[in-house]
Amino acid sequence: MSLLKNNIIALDTHRPIWEQFFTVAPLVVIGTKEEKGYDLAPKHMATPLGQDNFFGFVCTPGHSTYHNVAREGFFTVSFPKPGQIVLAGLSASPRCEGEQSEKMILQGLPLRMAPSVDAPFLEGSYLFFECEHLKTVGGFGRHSLICGRITGAFVDEEYLRTSEQDEQEQIYRSPLLAYLAYGRFAEIRESLVFPFPRDFKN
Repeated sequence: MSLLKNNIIALDTHRPIWEQFFTVAPLVVIGTKEEKGYDLAPKHMATPLGQDNFFGFVCTPGHSTYHNVAREGFFTVSFPKPGQIVLAGLSASPRCEGEQSEKMILQGLPLRMAPSVDAPFLEGSYLFFECEHLKTVGGFGRHSLICGRITGAFVDEEYLRTSEQDEQEQIYRSPLLAYLAYGRFAEIRESLVFPFPRDFKN
């Protein structure tokens, strides 16, 4: 049966398609060291790379994050809680003109320095990664995939999965933040067990 006979609309792939519908994505804040100071940048094109300790995010050479990672060789990742959506948004504020190289807004954000790399976390997040830069893969239009190895990971104990507690109850008490690309967000409190086939393995 043809897709186009089931209320499915063909999109024009000669231009970017992503603003014509919603998709669910994580929202993270990437922390880097600048030549003078530090930088935070929210990213939603971010993901584990495989099932080992690798993580990547999409960036462009037009952003300081790209050059900071290339120069310093590391970055941090903070996963904000739903109540931090305004802070995550503020971290995207444009750079202010003047002698100071930090974003002025950064001075007002709650930060915590990573224990092993010289870059900040967004204080109050539920999950934190320290990452060593492995490679940057270009070729995605004007964007690149920045890949890192997770060398340190820290989680709020309320978000730690354990066999002693009901997972739905845990998510209800400690909700997750989702970005609905582009321009909306959601707080996830309700979840169901995924119906994997019998004997399914990752």
